[in-house]
Amino acid sequence: MRAPLTRDRVIAAAVALADEKGQAGASMRAIAGRLGVEAMSLYNHVAGRDDLLDGMVDAVFAEIALPADGAEWKAAMRDRAASARAALKRHPWAVGLMDSRGHPGPATLRHHDAVLGALRAGGFSVVLAAHAVSVIDSYLYGFVLQELSLPFTGDGDIGEVTDGIRAGLPEGAYPHLMELMTAHVLAPGYDYGDEFAFGLALILDGLRPDEDQGATA
Repeated sequence: MRAPLTRDRVIAAAVALADEKGQAGASMRAIAGRLGVEAMSLYNHVAGRDDLLDGMVDAVFAEIALPADGAEWKAAMRDRAASARAALKRHPWAVGLMDSRGHPGPATLRHHDAVLGALRAGGFSVVLAAHAVSVIDSYLYGFVLQELSLPFTGDGDIGEVTDGIRAGLPEGAYPHLMELMTAHVLAPGYDYGDEFAFGLALILDGLRPDEDQGATA
């Protein structure tokens, strides 16, 4: 017996299709085919394309671990950013949509409220908490976009790409680029993803709660 059609099932099917084929691949027709129903029946559960995207984005936000009550703010921001990066790598189509929705769902609202709450509990004023979220998320989304666009995914790919670049360079040209590739990128254990923690630490170390600066909330 086929499970009854629900909004959650429609959204889950849409997310799975987008993961496989990109956002455009999650069409109403494709979703209906995945669920074995007529496309028109989906409109009993989602109002249209915008409502579908709202639900898909909310589903991704639901996968991101929220700061625990009482967590130290810097650890909370670091763990939340790591969880968000992992979720966005699982769902590459979502990177450009995360803050685009005019009707955010409950998981989206709960996420942002918890992040702001951790910063406020850590001594950040409303304004400085807004600044902190903006700079952290700009780095997070930008890093994931860059990470997803790289022409390699593993050690073997890195070697092939690097060898191809070096083979096409004139002898003695671009010495600093050559140094980076040979001394860093091709070193054992290199992982571009390690850059994320380095950059995030710089941002978090540069943020200070207002109480540390003698400012008023």
